[in-house]
Amino acid sequence: MSVSFPKPLTEEEERYYIDIYENGDDDAKEEAKKILIERNLRLVAHVAKKYTSQFHTMDDFISIGTIGLIKAINTYNSGKATRLATYAARCIENEILMTIRASKKYTAEVSINVPIGTDKEGNEISLNDILGTEPDAIIDDLDTKIKIGVMLESIGKVLTEREKYVLIYRYGLFGVLPHTQREVAAMLGISRSYVSRIEKKALACLKGALNA
Repeated sequence: MSVSFPKPLTEEEERYYIDIYENGDDDAKEEAKKILIERNLRLVAHVAKKYTSQFHTMDDFISIGTIGLIKAINTYNSGKATRLATYAARCIENEILMTIRASKKYTAEVSINVPIGTDKEGNEISLNDILGTEPDAIIDDLDTKIKIGVMLESIGKVLTEREKYVLIYRYGLFGVLPHTQREVAAMLGISRSYVSRIEKKALACLKGALNA
């Protein structure tokens, strides 16, 4: 099922909302930021269509790309000659590429369990066998990876965009470096206490999803 995104802003509209976001009061800035995000979601989808991954769906890439869009809006300087849409496209692409690289690293970790040959009795052996890893340690490691996979899948299903953003940047998911609540608050333009409330609610939703 295709998703219909709002029409992009014209260059004049973009300048108008950026000016409000940079110079307006708190309420006006929050509303302007919301509009800048919503009206650039089509750009996120356009960039996301360029990428494929065995670990991520198109919806995943759109969610990840939206994080890049938010970062672009937070760091954009209207004094530059580049339009926000041009600058945001690069940020969206970087966010997706960073996630893909992190996924490839994860694949490399899992691949040590794949059979690479046989022993003298004809039994399959893996790189783990050669390295002498204890079977219990392999099972524990695999169990951890499965739980992490379920958690990452739940993030995309049960959390709002803002809740996903907070958890991804607080705990360094999808290859992102972890940040303090104060740093995340600065990125989103909200208070640290509000970030704390969002984080607690998001963790509670994740716990419920994992228990289910």
